[in-house]
Amino acid sequence: MAKILVVEDNPVNLELVKDLLENYGYDVFTAANGLEALDLAKKYSPDLILMDLQLPGMGGLTVTSLLKEDPQTANIPIVALTAFAMSHDETKARNAGCIGFITKPINTREFPKLVASFLK
Repeated sequence: MAKILVVEDNPVNLELVKDLLENYGYDVFTAANGLEALDLAKKYSPDLILMDLQLPGMGGLTVTSLLKEDPQTANIPIVALTAFAMSHDETKARNAGCIGFITKPINTREFPKLVASFLK
């Protein structure tokens, strides 16, 4: 099954996403900040990264840009996962290298289908 790295600083959101994905059989790794995300992306080479844009310290857009600049992680698809749903936020996420945009709060019924669509 696919390996997914979830980058989320809110413990409640992180646990919800992790549980949902694990229930669908995904191998889930988690990071609570940008530096941890950079390390885990290199260590595990996930099939997909779900990136919260509002992270403490180094923001999700910066982390995404750094991952896309690194030849070791450049080809990993990244999907923004954020409570900020303004059209310019989606544009910023795509410009940083995200292939998609999922808004929070997530719809627990639709979320696994959305994730699966990004893995195809």
